[in-house]
Amino acid sequence: MVSTETWAAIQLTAELAGLSTLLLLLIGTPIAWRLARTGSAWKPLWASLIAMPMVLPPTVLGFYLLLLMGPHGPVGQFTQWLGIGRLPFTFGGLVVASVLYSMPFVVQPLQQAFEAIPESLLEAAATLRASPWDRFTSVALPLARPGFVTASVLGFAHTVGEFGVVLMIGGNIPGETRVLSVALYDHVEAAEFAEAHRLAAGMVVFALVVLVTLYVVNRPVRNDEARSAR
Repeated sequence: MVSTETWAAIQLTAELAGLSTLLLLLIGTPIAWRLARTGSAWKPLWASLIAMPMVLPPTVLGFYLLLLMGPHGPVGQFTQWLGIGRLPFTFGGLVVASVLYSMPFVVQPLQQAFEAIPESLLEAAATLRASPWDRFTSVALPLARPGFVTASVLGFAHTVGEFGVVLMIGGNIPGETRVLSVALYDHVEAAEFAEAHRLAAGMVVFALVVLVTLYVVNRPVRNDEARSAR
């Protein structure tokens, strides 16, 4: 049987991943659109900054976030001035860290989807007097739907699997910041291998389902399948 603390960790992880994915889509969509459309010489730099969490050790990002959000950091002083207290070792701090750490897994699929849209379609919409907003919502968004599916699934799954960043920022407070990856670590440290096996196996199955879903959704449609669907 799964313990009450483990169920609490599962629920907290799902809430964290769901909220982080929603924020990532809201923040990442305009960033991806801008990166896809710009021809600026600064584009490689901005794209590299977005992709930094993919190559940085999670503890490095967690360390600097602790400095920024701590009592003497600019973010920490600002949140205290707002009256919401400090973000480290809170659910809000986990959300901020998760959004930053999973940003490239959402922005890059969206950017690739936007870059794949033929320029001629956007130009045709412009000749019909469609505003930039209309061209984005009526042409770009529907055509980039596979990219949104990929970004959503990857963003959610990556947040579920986070460990270093969430441990640095959230610590290990049951019911508040103790997510699945931290709970698994605790079980291993306590030599509770049966519970650790259950959590680890569940996460392996989850990862497999995520990958199969992506491959099925993004599977190219063959000509014979397209003809039979007509």
